[in-house]
Amino acid sequence: MSKANPSTAKLIVFTDLDGTLLDHDSYSWDAARPALERMLSLSVPLVLASSKTAFELADLRRALGFEHCPAIVENGAGLLPAFEEPDQDAKQHAQILQALAELPAELRAQYRGFSDWSVAQCAAQTGLPLEQAEQARNRQFSEPGLWAGTADQRQLFEDLLGKKGITARQGGRYLTLSFGATKADWMAHIVGAFDPKPATMALGDAPNDVEMICTADHGVIIRNTHGAGIPTLEAEAAGAIVRTELAGPAGWNIEVQECLTKYYAEEE
Repeated sequence: MSKANPSTAKLIVFTDLDGTLLDHDSYSWDAARPALERMLSLSVPLVLASSKTAFELADLRRALGFEHCPAIVENGAGLLPAFEEPDQDAKQHAQILQALAELPAELRAQYRGFSDWSVAQCAAQTGLPLEQAEQARNRQFSEPGLWAGTADQRQLFEDLLGKKGITARQGGRYLTLSFGATKADWMAHIVGAFDPKPATMALGDAPNDVEMICTADHGVIIRNTHGAGIPTLEAEAAGAIVRTELAGPAGWNIEVQECLTKYYAEEE
């Protein structure tokens, strides 16, 4: 996988982006820079795990300096391998759009996805610059969007899509439709390539991060200041999962630094 030697890596970090490593409003990771630089110096792998597309993550992964690590894309619906650029295969996304088109019109009208918006509308909804908004719409495996209907309508919406193998997962902002693979599924796949197996750390702020956080040896719930966040989890009582006091990259930086000290103090 890289700068990180699978035979010697002691720790691998999996992280959500929006509201976690990236500030919810500015998309900046400046507050996490000390921990990121320390990870690079210690060759600790960082796996981005986001609802963002492969096209978005390829650029972000490069900017962060972790292009030698794989990235989990579109809320766990796909994987961008280390060093590779995204391909153009979008069959799964096309199948999701077809399933949406076949829903009753009054139900379909309650869900507005990225594909329903123009690039300008997507930029306005997400706060992204136009170029990044265009990348966000270039989807291969999933369709994120906003739900405007009632709880009963949403249940029917999810039930009808479920009959076609499509699941709906609520993230920090969007309800994302996909064929069911999760961040935790890819997490297990990636860790399986290491021998011996390193310790795992997972950080996130929204319900779609729960499986990944619960699967990790060290789970971190980042304080969510913009939504319902993650409810209390059973493993918190035993200390396997902790919550940050600070939101976004500031909280991320503190917890990752502590974990790095635990595993790498003798090497610094």
